Amino acid sequence: MKGTSADSTSADDGGLTEAVQQAGAVELLLIRHGESEGNVAATEAREAGVEVIEVPARDADVNLSGTGRDQAKALGTALGRIAEQFRPDTVVSSPYARARQTAEIAVETAGWPLQVRTDERLRDRELGILDRLTRLGVENRYPGESERRDWLGKLYYRPPGGESWADVALRLRAVLAELNSTGMGQRVMLVCHDAVIMLFRYVLEGLSEKELLDLAAREAILNASLTKFVRPSGVGPWTLESFNVADHLAEQGVEVTQHAGDTSVRPR
Repeated sequence: MKGTSADSTSADDGGLTEAVQQAGAVELLLIRHGESEGNVAATEAREAGVEVIEVPARDADVNLSGTGRDQAKALGTALGRIAEQFRPDTVVSSPYARARQTAEIAVETAGWPLQVRTDERLRDRELGILDRLTRLGVENRYPGESERRDWLGKLYYRPPGGESWADVALRLRAVLAELNSTGMGQRVMLVCHDAVIMLFRYVLEGLSEKELLDLAAREAILNASLTKFVRPSGVGPWTLESFNVADHLAEQGVEVTQHAGDTSVRPR
């Protein structure tokens, strides 16, 4: 699956450049998907004080909103300004529709000759029986789970049929191990979800539970925002270069949205 040069691709290489075969990534560009129809529905449900979020499809199939598509295009315009030698060698997305659409629109707008790959380990946290419920809905319908969630905190609480943040972190550790063992490219762009980006920080920076939850309590990952980690040597620890940057949206007159999840994250 190698191209003929560092900048070329062949019909059977999945759109990946030869650099993808080199172990030792030097840059990780993490992007949250653009605003989704689910983001809008969840915010409206919380503001209305209702228990159930009326989404049009299962979580994996919820599409970008109109604003989300505009954000993805603005993201692509910003990415297109990156000098060729500093562009990602590969783009990998969560398989969820909102992330995949963001990646595909951005890559097309940027004019990059890359195909978007998907990796289920980048999917959003699964909520199990709490899926589609607001905090009020959880408190009223599953008071025992609400109490358990408050007691354990967001890192370790796992709803029945769902995942804890710690479970998601395990997925991301596997992704990062693959970067070092099989070589996904020198510069890798990952399009994913707000919790996933928070947990990349947890894993890459070696944050404690308290540091992670303090960060999550005060920061909301913006839709179509950029977070960058670098390690020029291609080995060893990563350094956070930028976090949660969405200036490219405002500069192009596109609405900046955050649609944060439940901000009650610390154990009681």
